[in-house]
Amino acid sequence: MKRLRAALFVVGSLLSACGGTSVPVEEQLDFSARSWPENAPASCGDGAAGLSQVRAINKLTVEFTLCSPDVAFLQKVALSNFTIQDSGYLKAHAADGSIVNRPNGTGALSLSVWEKGSQIVLKRFESYWGDKAAAESVVIQWQPESSARLLALQAGTADGIDNVGTDDVAAISTDPLLALYPREALNTMYLGMNHDFAPFDDVRVRQAIAIALNRERIVDTFYPAGSTVATHFTPCVLPGGCAGDPWSQQDLVLAKALLTEAGYPNGFSTTIEYRDAARGYLPVPTQIATDIQDQLRAIGVRAELQLTESTAYLDRVFSGAIEGLFLWAWVADFPDASNFIAGGFGDETNPALGSSYPTLTALVEELQGASINSFESVYARINSEVKVLAPMVPIAHGGSAIAFRSDVTGAHASPLFREQLSEMRPGERDQLIWIQPAEPAGLYCADEFDTESLRVCIQIGEALYGFMSGTADVAPQLATECVASDNQLTWTCTLRDGVLFHNGATLDASDVVDTYAAIWDCSHPYHAGRTNAFAPWVTMWSTHLNPEACTAP
Repeated sequence: MKRLRAALFVVGSLLSACGGTSVPVEEQLDFSARSWPENAPASCGDGAAGLSQVRAINKLTVEFTLCSPDVAFLQKVALSNFTIQDSGYLKAHAADGSIVNRPNGTGALSLSVWEKGSQIVLKRFESYWGDKAAAESVVIQWQPESSARLLALQAGTADGIDNVGTDDVAAISTDPLLALYPREALNTMYLGMNHDFAPFDDVRVRQAIAIALNRERIVDTFYPAGSTVATHFTPCVLPGGCAGDPWSQQDLVLAKALLTEAGYPNGFSTTIEYRDAARGYLPVPTQIATDIQDQLRAIGVRAELQLTESTAYLDRVFSGAIEGLFLWAWVADFPDASNFIAGGFGDETNPALGSSYPTLTALVEELQGASINSFESVYARINSEVKVLAPMVPIAHGGSAIAFRSDVTGAHASPLFREQLSEMRPGERDQLIWIQPAEPAGLYCADEFDTESLRVCIQIGEALYGFMSGTADVAPQLATECVASDNQLTWTCTLRDGVLFHNGATLDASDVVDTYAAIWDCSHPYHAGRTNAFAPWVTMWSTHLNPEACTAP
């Protein structure tokens, strides 16, 4: 029935699927060789990271000027947060918020309908510049229970499912009609504490929580094969990630002594907030939260479980509004330890943990200017400082897997959770149905962090570079190449010629300028999204322009 319902939506939109249609009048905006900032590059302070200016040199040439060399530039411009938008579409649909629910893009799939609470239907974009989508349509649904996702796969009402449950691996592995695809664990699940709120403003309290937990017990009990206990905030599979002091083992006697010293001899009451959305880093949220709750009782910490609706929870995390403990994770945007460290502890980049820690911020700045030879020593100092400050408790690097019907060709798992559904063909069926744990928060992914949103966005939109299917390796996408200057401060990108957006507009360099300007500058007329915080920008590029005009992240 779900296949039939989704098919009806696709049939209803066939007239718009052919491509090459004229651009709506309100979405027309001609190319001009413009820059942002318009009059002069943004000033760069001592040790500043990020962009100084983006310029459209001609229709197919964009120039990025950086404040400092960035070895991860290509990985950053490949992120689905920075898919290129049509300038005219931004003009027409950013300010009123409609871009959040009706995204435009250049991808092999375009949005047909988002039926809130039920499903998203994508259709093949016939005017796509590259290989056409293998299936005529892709339907993305959501179901929080892993067992229900498996039942749908076994029944044939789904072709692929995300985050296979720990208890379901054996059933899939022995079923000839199904195929299992493991993912590498490039994530860190942690128990977070915002030090702007008491009692977590006392480092002794945070340290007590950190050594109260038997993290091995949690991983052994609740996580699938391929998962490991987090000895550091950064996964050890990344170069330099586990330099420095490893996390301390459980010590209940010392934990109680620390609480007594901090003025809580009888413990205290708090909450553990989480959302009921299974992830590779958090396969069974309620069970893991309950186990942490039980363990904390041993040191007198009485933690009430607080389950929050998924999108509301995301907003609370990103705004730093959670006063108690909470379950969260850092998932690699690209496979480098600097992504974890800068994203987790750079200046004002992770408000979930409270205002920035000055010593960590200084070390992150040092890391950004470090040479390749000195990276690991700086990582070691950062990891050791994280252990002392205990802003959170790293618990697990969660292994995960996805599964497909065995007749799905082109199936693959991405270590970055960026599976390209357009490459998959479900046997002789015209429609691929994918079930993930939760509904996207929004589809203007410059302003989103959650995996469900980013996976859908990467089907619809494309960035200058992209991650090759099933890998964390980057390759040109809307750019044919981006070349750095000798001093690594200027990157010049050449765009593909003749690329069409789903609204019929043609890609040019001013689209790139406006895409980046709208995210970067809080006072830009197109700076509008679901939350208006555009937090991913700060994580990747440091500060916004005109931050006083920004919504507080």
